[in-house]
Amino acid sequence: MSEEFLPEAVGGEAEETEVERLRAEMRQLRARLRAHPLISQAQGMLRERYGLPDAESAFALLQRASQQYNVKLRTLAGALVTVPRPDERESLWFPRRARHVAPRLSFEAADRVEPGNRGAVLGAVLSQTLAVVDTDMGNVQITDRATGGLRIEKHTGLTADFVDHFEYVGESGTSCGLAARNVAQVTVKDVAADPVFTESARTAILRAGSRACHSAPLTTVSGLCVGMVSAHMDQPMDELRPAQTKALDVLGAEAGEWLAWYDRTVVLDALEYLHALGRTRRGRRIRRS
Repeated sequence: MSEEFLPEAVGGEAEETEVERLRAEMRQLRARLRAHPLISQAQGMLRERYGLPDAESAFALLQRASQQYNVKLRTLAGALVTVPRPDERESLWFPRRARHVAPRLSFEAADRVEPGNRGAVLGAVLSQTLAVVDTDMGNVQITDRATGGLRIEKHTGLTADFVDHFEYVGESGTSCGLAARNVAQVTVKDVAADPVFTESARTAILRAGSRACHSAPLTTVSGLCVGMVSAHMDQPMDELRPAQTKALDVLGAEAGEWLAWYDRTVVLDALEYLHALGRTRRGRRIRRS
């Protein structure tokens, strides 16, 4: 079902509320459908690897590891399907893994973040970016290790339709995709006129009240883009000042290194826990927690 076929509100608060409820249901359905193939792939791998009797047991295994280490289910499934499978002769999935402490984050509010809490770190990254650019609309995306695109993880000041439309983006058609491809900051001075956007993307951004935006990559020391933070303005803008772009470079480098540490440490800890639980419950039914 597409939104153009939804009933138009013909007057009264009840009709408007019903239209918005249907739109919200469609957004939730699309989100579940986008995640379903990856989760199903992970379930299939777990059933084969640990001789689990059904898909529900495989999902329960994923869920328990996700909750134990506060790692999003989709993030855990993406890691599961992309890292090499464990050696069946080893009790540990990553027996020779080196462990490191989390890298230091110097930007405001980062000192109040609970260790290993990715959501809180991304929230601090977004807040700091909006303070630097002086706006109240923006979002943070993470590179999807299973597909290679960008997926929204945090946002503020943006409409539900905007978040739904840009929940996942590839390399082309958006300024954040261009910034990720070039691993460089990108400024869009006027969304209505910039050729970087597809027309559907341009329409969605303008409907959200954004007339300009700036995207800055989150990068590792090796120059790999592992995420993106974007600020949106309600009026056309000029280029940022050098001090602003420098501040976002520093922010992006620190956040990128932290995200790389998170993937090497917290996510792998969750996989290690999943592997240990799978070995002990091999061939048995597992219930959701």
